[in-house]
Amino acid sequence: MITVHHLAQSRSLRILWLLEELGLPYKVIRYERDPKTRLAPPDLRAIHPLGKSPVIETDGIRLAESGAIVDYLCTRHAPQMMPPQDSPAWAEHLELMHFAEGSVMTPILLNLYVGLLGEAGAPLHPRIQSELSSHFRFMEESLRPSGHFVLDGLSAADILLSFPAGVVARLGREAEFPRLAEFAVAMHARPAFQRALAAGGGD
Repeated sequence: MITVHHLAQSRSLRILWLLEELGLPYKVIRYERDPKTRLAPPDLRAIHPLGKSPVIETDGIRLAESGAIVDYLCTRHAPQMMPPQDSPAWAEHLELMHFAEGSVMTPILLNLYVGLLGEAGAPLHPRIQSELSSHFRFMEESLRPSGHFVLDGLSAADILLSFPAGVVARLGREAEFPRLAEFAVAMHARPAFQRALAAGGGD
């Protein structure tokens, strides 16, 4: 049994979705955000020093970081969701796995936090919007004709990139990045994603 420490309204939903796609048994321990600060509760620090989610417990280990968790689960249970290491697609897979958390989330989070500053944050908006456009364009151009990243079926990269792809619609930029918006809609329509949404509490 895999235990997932899942924070409400967070990227950890992707881990529940992956587990549903793989048909692996798991249980969810849900944590609620502070209603004022929107931050994770202190309880999560008892699970991991960073006090963030997702964290999984399995095989006698405790593992944080979305990319590491997806890599671990796919390596052990779904190697078909990653290209073979001796194939040209492996380098693209590796790049996109790191891009999902290491690059594109930076302007997304800056846009969120700077937006809370009101007029004080106005000077930063042009640069943030430029960075968002650059990262979303890279994703749009990286999609294969099949509508997936790296492989022509569901891949580990699809799981991780589903969150930033979904941000496109939340920012009202579907017309600029139509294929990326379609990708997010298609991923969210998958039965396993809908089951994960319910398992995580509906948000």
